[in-house]
Amino acid sequence: MIVPWKGPPFPMDTRPGRPVETLARILVIDDEPSLSRSISALLQAHDRLIETCGSVAEALARLNASAYDLLLLDYRLPDASGLAVMDWLVSHERRESVIMISAEHSTEIAIGALRRGARDFLLKPYTTDQLRHAVSKALAHRQFERNQRQVRQHLESSERMHRYLVENSLDLIYTLDADGRFSYLNLRVESLLGHPREALIGQHFSAIIYPEDLERARFSFNERRTGARATSNLELRLSRSHALDGVAPDAPITIALNAMGMYHRDGAQATAPGRYAGTYGAARCLPGSDLQLIPQPPNHDPLTRLPNRELFRDRLDLAIAQARRRKGIIAVMFIDMDHFRSVNDTYGESEGDALLRAIALRLRQCLRKGDTLTRHGSDEFMALLPDVGSREDAEVIAEKILEAFRQPFIVSGNEFSATVSLGLALHPDDGRSADELIHHASVAMHQVKSTTRDAHRFFAADMHATYRKRLSLEHEFRQALSRQELELHYQPLVSLSRNCITGMEALLRWRHPRHGLVAPARFIHLAEDAGIMHEISRWVIETGCAQLASWRQDHPDLRLSANLSARDFDHPELDLSISRALSRNGLPAGSLELEITERLLAENSERISQRMQGLRKLGVGIVIDDFGASYSSLTHVQNCNITRLKIDRRFVQDIKPAGHHPVVSVLAGIARGFDIHLAAEGVEHREQRDALESLGCDEMQGFLFSRPVDATEATRLLDEYRAPPMKPHLRSPALTSLI
Repeated sequence: MIVPWKGPPFPMDTRPGRPVETLARILVIDDEPSLSRSISALLQAHDRLIETCGSVAEALARLNASAYDLLLLDYRLPDASGLAVMDWLVSHERRESVIMISAEHSTEIAIGALRRGARDFLLKPYTTDQLRHAVSKALAHRQFERNQRQVRQHLESSERMHRYLVENSLDLIYTLDADGRFSYLNLRVESLLGHPREALIGQHFSAIIYPEDLERARFSFNERRTGARATSNLELRLSRSHALDGVAPDAPITIALNAMGMYHRDGAQATAPGRYAGTYGAARCLPGSDLQLIPQPPNHDPLTRLPNRELFRDRLDLAIAQARRRKGIIAVMFIDMDHFRSVNDTYGESEGDALLRAIALRLRQCLRKGDTLTRHGSDEFMALLPDVGSREDAEVIAEKILEAFRQPFIVSGNEFSATVSLGLALHPDDGRSADELIHHASVAMHQVKSTTRDAHRFFAADMHATYRKRLSLEHEFRQALSRQELELHYQPLVSLSRNCITGMEALLRWRHPRHGLVAPARFIHLAEDAGIMHEISRWVIETGCAQLASWRQDHPDLRLSANLSARDFDHPELDLSISRALSRNGLPAGSLELEITERLLAENSERISQRMQGLRKLGVGIVIDDFGASYSSLTHVQNCNITRLKIDRRFVQDIKPAGHHPVVSVLAGIARGFDIHLAAEGVEHREQRDALESLGCDEMQGFLFSRPVDATEATRLLDEYRAPPMKPHLRSPALTSLI
């Protein structure tokens, strides 16, 4: 909670640094000076310039004189409401981001602010973390918009410059269509080979290949591969049409060729690798055919140019021997990328390779000059830190890496947060051989991945049992699908006004042969780490849709809801697999609802919003689960065409008999204001049901109605539900089961 500052005005950060024009400018508009000073103190940073004012009139005067990146706008001001400032911004087509702050539990205020373009809405009292998070998100979005505008402004001049550089390059640059015919050649072809450019457009590339090199060029000049596997520095000879530099006309020109495939990305699968569209290539003229091309460095990874595993192992053995003689300490780090698989699935292998090279560079910049970094697996790295003075020194480097990776990478024009899980093992305490150190660092890393991620941990002896148990569970879970050990349980969603079950939520369970029925909290992270989350979700949707089709024969209006993981939204075939499941079972799209958590929407707003809009175009419903944790997703509720909100069970549990329930009342008002269906989960007592109904919530689920049950029991619930006794003042009876 923010505590008003009672002291003098908070001093500005006077450290030398960025020029004023590059700072993020924030205007705090609040008529309580002590609160304004507290907010300024809390948000002060070297890259921010914070100003304050206390009225609408003063705010408009400031806005007329200057532009700001963010306004922290209190709703209740002495001369007018904060909405007047927002109306001014709209009428003057201003771009400032706004976070509205209010002490009033009014749905109309929240909706009014959001419809005028507010970036966020905070309800007093709020915590310092909520304020910092809201401001950071708003400024990050502001920076993103600024970058986008700059890109658009410079696009035309960049395109002209690019065309000039390509046309006048000393390299022969070309593109081929899918049939191997030239679709573009730069002017260099005329000075290098003597062929008129216009005469070659539409011709097969073999027209310029020296006859003896045709076979060698067959799969390289029209290369289909991308990334590290594509043609690189391949020596070829090209035919010329006239003498050049005193060489006879029939003498070939020797070139070094680099080429890669081009792929279409369009429609709903714009982020998928796409279909082959042709080849892009560049050929550099060599002074003679005897030129020796630069070889790949020995004992190095061809993609990242880092030392390979063999060289790393040699250096580790040497470091261990030296540490024994000197009684020193060395550290081995095992570094695994969190969620890296989604990059290849979403953007293709070429972008994945580019990201790996950027990751390797960022890791290298975090290490010392004498340290060794290697790529251990597809998205795993190891670092050798010889001569660390202490455990704390190794921890400093680990923290430096974690902090560096909290800055996003750019992948195909989009930001990608590539956090890491990092395990450390020290010599001699955690192992005396290379194998022991590598294994123990790996165990520590897996301990991080199974808990927090985006963190580091030193090896401890008790990790062995946890690691072995996790490996065993992961191995068994990989076989759970094929062994038919997964099953769905269903929890009904009950409508009080219609006196029936209107929906079933599909909940995944694993019937383990030894441990019995296992809840998803124990195995979902295994599916995510193993890269099979989409396969599991696809099975859930397919199985659930088949069951729904059976139920709808007797209950034609019944809906099914299923939960989606963050990994599902990274998979390019999410829309397609859902569409196929509906089609195969003869179900209308509106009979299926997909649930995502409010936290997932808030943390991945841009990416998730785009995928949700695609799902809504299919006709599938979208439900925000655990709604009410914050106001952070109200903007996305408005923009993403959400069909249903589920009140967070924590607010339902706080309902007391004959009490006032302002939070639930506000959430119900938000649903009404946006014309969105409202539901509540975790309803366990009649008092909770009655209070929710009085506030306008008609659909509910929870133990009061039924626990999650298997398909057979769920079928019986659908057929045998009946109304229990109700209090006289309630118009519509709630339903309970016979069980």
